[in-house]
Amino acid sequence: MKVMTVVKIIELVGTSEKSWEDAVRQAVKEAAKTVRNIVGVHVVGFTAKVKDGEITEYRANVKIAFVVER
Repeated sequence: MKVMTVVKIIELVGTSEKSWEDAVRQAVKEAAKTVRNIVGVHVVGFTAKVKDGEITEYRANVKIAFVVER
């Protein structure tokens, strides 16, 4: 019998004071604290918080994919 892999996807928003790339890393890092078997990340979009004409916080909307354990 063939075993099928099931992948679940959750949506998160990562934040960083450094960059959008770091915001993606932070989202994956935080997810990895409670989610096992992460196999991928899809960046849905980027936004930022602005104060006095300067970016103060980078935000990355991501979808994290992980294999569901049986």
